[in-house]
Formats: sequence, C-alpha cells, structure tokens
Amino acid sequence: MYAKDYHDLGTPPASGASVTLEIDGATITVPAGTSVMRAAALADRDVPKLCATDTLKHFGSCRVCLVEIEGRKGFPASCTTEVAAGMKVRTESEALTNLRRGVLELYVSEHPMGSCPDSSRCELEHLAGEYGLGESRFAGAKTVRHVHTPKPVDHSNPYFRFDNDLCIVCSRCVRACEETQGTYALTIEGRGLDSRVSASQSEPFLESECVSCGACVEACPTGALMEKSILTAGLPQKAVATTCAYCGVGCTLVAEVTNGAVSRMVPSRDGRANQGHACVKGRFAYGYATHQDRVTKPLIRKSITDDWTEVSWDEAINYAASEFKRIQAKYGKDSIGGITSSRCTNEETFLVQKLVRAAFKTNNVDTCARVCHSPTGYGLKHTLGESAGTQEFVSVQHADVMMVIGASPTEAHPVFASQMKRRLRQGAALIVVDPRAIPLVKTAHVEADYHLRLLPGTNVAIINALAHVVVTEGLTRENYIAERCERDSYEKWKKFVADPVNSPEAMEQVTGVKAEVIRGAARLYAKGPNSAIYYGLGVTEHSQGSTMVMGIANLAMATGNLGREGVGVSPLRGQNNVQGSCDMGSFPHEFSGYRHVSDDSVRAQFESMWKVQLSGEQGLRIPNMFEAALDGSFKGMYIQGEDLAQSDPNTSHVTAALSALECMVIQDIFHNETARYAHVFLPGTSFLEKDGTFTNAERRISRVRKVIEPLCGLADWEVTMRLSTAVGYPMNYEHPSQIMDEIAALTPTFTGVTYEKIDRLGSIQWPCNAKAPEGTPTMHVGEFVRGKGKFYVTAYVPTNERTSSKYPLLLTTGRVLTQYNVGAQTRRTQNLAWHSEDRLEIHPHDAEARGIEHGDWVGITSRAGDTVLRVEITDRVAVGVVYTTFHFPESGANLITTDNSDWATNCPEYKVTAVQVVKVAQPAAWQRRRQAAVPASPRKRRAPTETVGN
Repeated sequence: MYAKDYHDLGTPPASGASVTLEIDGATITVPAGTSVMRAAALADRDVPKLCATDTLKHFGSCRVCLVEIEGRKGFPASCTTEVAAGMKVRTESEALTNLRRGVLELYVSEHPMGSCPDSSRCELEHLAGEYGLGESRFAGAKTVRHVHTPKPVDHSNPYFRFDNDLCIVCSRCVRACEETQGTYALTIEGRGLDSRVSASQSEPFLESECVSCGACVEACPTGALMEKSILTAGLPQKAVATTCAYCGVGCTLVAEVTNGAVSRMVPSRDGRANQGHACVKGRFAYGYATHQDRVTKPLIRKSITDDWTEVSWDEAINYAASEFKRIQAKYGKDSIGGITSSRCTNEETFLVQKLVRAAFKTNNVDTCARVCHSPTGYGLKHTLGESAGTQEFVSVQHADVMMVIGASPTEAHPVFASQMKRRLRQGAALIVVDPRAIPLVKTAHVEADYHLRLLPGTNVAIINALAHVVVTEGLTRENYIAERCERDSYEKWKKFVADPVNSPEAMEQVTGVKAEVIRGAARLYAKGPNSAIYYGLGVTEHSQGSTMVMGIANLAMATGNLGREGVGVSPLRGQNNVQGSCDMGSFPHEFSGYRHVSDDSVRAQFESMWKVQLSGEQGLRIPNMFEAALDGSFKGMYIQGEDLAQSDPNTSHVTAALSALECMVIQDIFHNETARYAHVFLPGTSFLEKDGTFTNAERRISRVRKVIEPLCGLADWEVTMRLSTAVGYPMNYEHPSQIMDEIAALTPTFTGVTYEKIDRLGSIQWPCNAKAPEGTPTMHVGEFVRGKGKFYVTAYVPTNERTSSKYPLLLTTGRVLTQYNVGAQTRRTQNLAWHSEDRLEIHPHDAEARGIEHGDWVGITSRAGDTVLRVEITDRVAVGVVYTTFHFPESGANLITTDNSDWATNCPEYKVTAVQVVKVAQPAAWQRRRQAAVPASPRKRRAPTETVGN
C-alpha cells in the first residue's frame, strides 16, 4: 500500500527523446518509451490499475487499465502501450466503463467489498466503489478461487501478515521481490483456481527465504499483505519524510503518524540513496524509539557503585559541568575529553567537538569512526586527496565489474545490495575478496565470477598480487596515469609491485588463494571497462588497514577506474552518520573538513567565529584516552551516543580504563554497558525526535525531520548547548539550521549547504560550494582533489596476531541482516525473531575434530580473554577460520579481540584474532551471573519541577 499522499504513476519513467501526444484532448510531452498510463497520470488523467505500479516493470495482467487509441482496434492496456508522436488517447468512454466494471466485478467475486481490514487503503475496493460495484454476481460460485482453495492467514512474520483470501494474484508482490529486492523468495504456486502467492516452498513467511524488506507489502494493492502496525491504527494524520538511522546507506523514509505515534514507516520513492526501497531494519525496526527501556530523566551518582538518582536537567548538567571544571583545575585542561556519535546528526556532532575544543579548551575529541573507518580517511586522503568515497550509489548501474572486499552488502547494507544485484542480473561481473562465503558469492540469479577466499590478515598481500598482474601483464592505463598521477610515485610503486615477491604464485602460500584465481580476478578487474571497488570493515579493521586502503586506491588509479560513473572506490560505512561525524571534525587532529588543528590559518578561522583561543596541539585518540586514564592523567569524559564498553576491543582493558575515570557523562537513549561506569546519565533522543542532517556513505547530506517530540524534553543539541554554557562557554542556537549555517561558514566542502537547498533538492552530496552549487555526485572528475594522484608503496607486513598450537584458529567478525552494531536498537524490536543471540560459525572439519555438534556451547579463548557462544556448523567459513557477530553484550565477543591496531590510525584489528575453540557444557560464569541479574531501577530522590527551555 502506498505511502500517504503518494501519487503512483503506474509505470517507471523513461529517458528517450521528447514525444508529444494528446490525452482526453489535453496535449502532453513525455520521453519516448513512456507508457500511455504514465503519460495519462502526468496529465492528471489517472487510468485505473491493479497490477501496475511505478516501481515495477509493466505486467499487463489485470486488464483494468484499458484505453482507446484513435486509429487502433480494440482496447489496448495503457501500461504496456508506449506513447507515439501524434497519438490520441481516450481514457474514459461508455465502452471502457463497461469493460472495467466487468473486470472489477470478477475481482470483487474473490475479494468482497469490505473484506479488507482497512478498506480505505485497498486499491481494489477503492476502484470498485468508483465504478459503483457492491456485491458481485459471481460471489460464492465454485469457480471462485478462494472458495476452491481456502488458506489460513499467515501471521508468522512479526511485522506483517498474509491473508490469501484477500489476494487477487496480481503478482505485484512477486515482482517486487524479484525486481526491487532481488531475493526471489515469492512465487505464484499452482495454476488456474489453485494459483496463490507462495513464500519459498509453501513455507510460512518467517521460515522462508523472505528477508522482510517489506517491498511486497507496499506493492500489494489489497489487504492481503499488510503491516500489523496499521491493522488497528487507522488512517495516518500526517506523514514526515526523514532519514533512516541504521546503516550508511541513508535511506529516505516516510514516517506515517496516527494519534501522535508512528503507525508505519515506508521508503520514499524520491529517496536518491535508496531509490524507493528499504530493509527490515529501516522499514520495521523503529519500535525501539518508544521502548519501555528508554531513559527519559537525567540521572546522577557520586560513585559507580552507588544507585542512580533521578534529578532535574539543571541539576544534572550543573553537576557534570562542576565535575569537569574540578578535574581540569586539579589535573590540567587535557585531563578530560569527549566522544562524538556516528548515530547523531551532523549538527549534534559538530557541537560536541566544539564543546571539547572551545569550552574544555582541549583537542581530546574522537569518534567511533576510530574503530571502523579511520583508515579510509587516512588512505584516501593521502592517495586521492579526500577522505571519502568517490561515487553515488546509482553509479553501480554503470559498472561492468564489481569488486567487493571485506564487506557483505546483503547483510550490512541490504538496500544498496539490491541495487548491486540488479546490475549483476543484467550481466555485470563480480569479484568477492573475503575469508567468508558471503551471500553474494552465490544467491538467486547471482554468482561471483571469482571468490578470493583469503586468510584473515592477508589483505595487503592480495591487493599487491592483483596489482602485480595488472603491471606485469601490461593492463595499466598509461595515458590516464600520465595525465592524472604523480609520475615518480607511480614508477616507485610499479617497480615495487612488479617484484616477483608480490606475484600471485609467491603470495599463494601467504593468502591461501590459488594463483590462477588471483590472476583471473586481476584481469577481469583491469579490463572492465568500468570497474568499481566496494569495501567494508574487512579492509579497515586490520593492522594494515590504512595500507590496504592505499593499495585499493593504487589499483584503481593504475587501471583508470576513477573520475566517472560506473567506477570508483566506495567505502561502505557501517553507521548512519559515520561519514558525517568525520566530516564534522570529530578526530583529535582535525577540524571540520579534515583540516589539521596545527594549521594557523585554519585555526584562526575557527577562533574568529567562536571568539576563543584554540589549541594547535593534536589531542588524544580513544585508545590514548584509555591509556591515559589507566596512567592517572585522564579523568573525565563526555560520551554522546556510543557504547565503548561493548563496541571497543579487549573489553577488560576498556572497562578498567572507564572505571578509573572520576567523572564520566554519558548521553544515550538506553542504559548500556558503558553506563555501568558513568556518573551522569543525560537522556538522548532517537532519530524520530531529531531535526538535523545525516551524511551517508556516498557523501549525501539528507534531512532528518522530527516526527515526534523528544521523550526526554530536550533535543541532543540543546543538551550539549546547556552543558557548554554551564562549563563557561555559552552557546546560543535556536534551531539546528543555525548550526548548519555555522558549519557551512567554516567548512569548505559545505559552503553551499543550507536546509532550504536540501529541502529543495532532496539531498546534497558534498563538496557543495561555488564550484559545485548543487553538490558533487562523482568525485575526482578531470583531476584528483589533491591535484595529481599519488601512489604509495604498500609492503605486506604480517600481523603480530598469529596462530599457534595453543590458538590454532583465526576469528573474524561481522554483522547479520536483522541486527545492527551493538544491538541497542534492534535488540529492542521484534527482529529478535530472526537473530536472538550471537553464534560462532565453524567449518564442519574443525567442528568434527573437536567433537562439536550444531547448537553446542563452545568456549572461545584468545590471548586477550575468553567467552562462550553457541556454535553453528557451516561451510560459509573455511577450515581454520571461525566467525561471529557482536550484537549482544552477553556474548562478550570483544572480550576475546585484542588491542592490536592499524599502524596509522589505531583502528582496532577486529578481523584477526587467534583463538582456540572447545566444547563446554554451559555459558561462562560471568554470562550466567549476567543472565540471572535483574537491573535495578534508578532510585528517585525527587521529582524535577523545571520547565524545559528555561
């Protein structure tokens, strides 16, 4: 069912030359290839339809959309008939009315009027009403399908139900699953009166291959497929366009609101990033925003062993400010710092780093990008000149070859993965570089041409071997390199990779990938002609993460695969605003726009705007903060929207550092693992309660619009503003748009960004400035941001984390489709129906050698620690490799990851941990204690009486 107020034009747009025709006497000009149905809709002459929708190819089965065309016999279907110059179309006549009425009466015989739970949303009942139909003459006949094959309602999916008796077999749901999602989970089973929609092999939806993206539900023209949330909610009173707060795709969503609560979330057809699609998280898993676990009142305590006490906003903020000032007076200005959030808006993030630099007077600010994509910023900045991906997502539709390295888009970035699969089904080639057989290796109508199943930790060896083939077999683009790259750096790199030590044959023993597979993949990528690289945390979260990013850029430059559509280097960001948090100056060495704090001219701009003297010394990174806390020189921390105690590696080390702080202020929507070590808890807001912007993985700045009022009374930016004022540096903003104006004034890549422009254009990809007033979809066109592209020698240096007789297996980590990051949001939704615990994947050979069977408890021990998980035996992982996720705190996944990190950025090496796995009888003692513990409610000392906003 369509989003509120959406006008469906019936068929997708075309892009041919202009064609002028006449519809019901009105002249209209449309592109060649446009259907008569779409042209009529554009002329405000909507033709009735049931099997057609503008997100799917025309189908022509319902026969409701018939029209008359002068000079043609019969009544052609408007959805399958293309416009022609001079064509004269009539959409209404007595003959057409009789034909449509007869067809609709047959449909009504199988779908009686009033049978939908919400008839106002049923397209069939709406049309039948327009044509004056009540009961059908054919109702109850033995030839009626539902009388012949009654089926029970399928309630298995937690978010929607399927009622076969309301289905008219229009195939829109089946086509949506194929064309939009690319899963092919639905089919039409049977023939004639026995035909019905079937999930997989006549399975309940929950048990089928369905990924619950909801495309079928939105496509359904009746109430056969319907969200459970709207069965009783009634019609929405308003619809608000906003941006999803999950992964880095940044889908534009429309939140429908009924009686002050969100009743449904649907993807916007105007969304440039998601192209009218969504996933199970974005479309359905928004219930966490109003979950009973939400913390909505400020809390304080003197010691982390004390109970929490509920206080007013003023008391909490004043207490936090007084503690920070006390600590700085005693230990010095650099004894405190702050952590920005990749889940908060650009405006909120910008204010936190401003608080740290201007109010705290230190550069001790960092962000969670430190532990995910900081090597991306380092590697791309040095080679290409800008710390971000080069393409927009739709560029993939022009790619001839895709190389996916260290990422599983169908699990972590599913909406973009659907776009990838669409292009792959059209014939593009696919290379997967991953230790694990991710779903893209082989899925419905998609199979990788090459899967380089390398050993964890050998990324750089693989990229050098690929480059070796490109160089030694003469596959480089010499004209491109001569025009656009530094010659000296290229010659040094070329000589390096051509060395036989980097050959696929030499690297076969290192990587575990056969030489002929590496050679085949290299040739395929180099010959393209349009080849694109997409990578994820499997590239960056290594001791050589920055080296690997530079190696990827080297390969793209050498083959001329930068600076146009269909090519590029695109990091798939893990969180909704990781890109934005980096852009906003969240690193201790950079202001917004990636300009170093030691640059006097840059610093002077900020000092002039902020009216304060700023430090030119680089501050502490997150790992440095931990070490300084343990050393006794770092004593206070303000953390907005991050759970360091669960997400960062070597949990025991992290919690020891957090315990050493004299004042930790955490701002979040839920109590989390880090809150166990906090002294002040400031309630935060979900994306539904925010105004601001997010910046996704393609540098797209999109609006986040407030759907409901903040449950805690204040927006996050207002809390930061109050804290800064209490510390002694007043901030005065009345709306986030004013913060964006300040960002634009101080950040060269944002100088043209305003809320008005974003609202007008829908979204903007930075750089947006005088040279590109409406943004930059493709970077490095004509020349690189740094001028000439620079090649870097990328010598492979094995990680210090090695297997041994004591730790013979290599653990790597990742995500699943239905859970997100540390799970704080998705664990509080019905997504638990699919994934309710972290499990350890192990190869059948390794399981058999240890006497392990599917579902057993296993103990995982590393040099850093140990934990216990249930096991899943699968050949998705190779012999000698195990894999798990980190969505549940009780799994303790990061108890066993080490504090090894990237040489340049300190990004942790999550992807390589040597472990041993043994069968055990039950969870670890700490896990059993945790499961048995009941969290205590905060002890209330008094009820706050302040008025929010005073």
